[in-house]
Amino acid sequence: MRDDQWARERAEAVRLQGERLQARQDAEHTRAEALLREFVTAARTAGLAPVPLQVQGYGGRGTARTPLEGWYLRVDRTAGVSTDGDFYVLTAPIGLLDRVRGIRPEPRRPPLLLGAGGKDGDSVPLVDALERLLPGWNAG
Repeated sequence: MRDDQWARERAEAVRLQGERLQARQDAEHTRAEALLREFVTAARTAGLAPVPLQVQGYGGRGTARTPLEGWYLRVDRTAGVSTDGDFYVLTAPIGLLDRVRGIRPEPRRPPLLLGAGGKDGDSVPLVDALERLLPGWNAG
């Protein structure tokens, strides 16, 4: 086999592997988005009051308000779901003006595992985080 043929075959294998990984990630995000939509409906039905969501500065350096209301998914308040069912990472570099004016975070595609890749014990399955907020919400 010639070097250029081998390089083409390797490049194709890498491309296919990347496509498969992207498809798996898209499927996980889609499942997590559906879970969040179902949770928001259940929370409203159960009368679970939303709270104002705030963004924490990196390293716990202050907080900034947001225009969002919803529920914190993690005990450390670093992730949340809005009343619209959107997922937010609630940590960012914040300065003095951010603390005064507030921040408008951008929604992100939610993971099925919150904090994946973090320290041991820092990751929480999304379904468990939702169950902590509203026990029995997804009973059937």
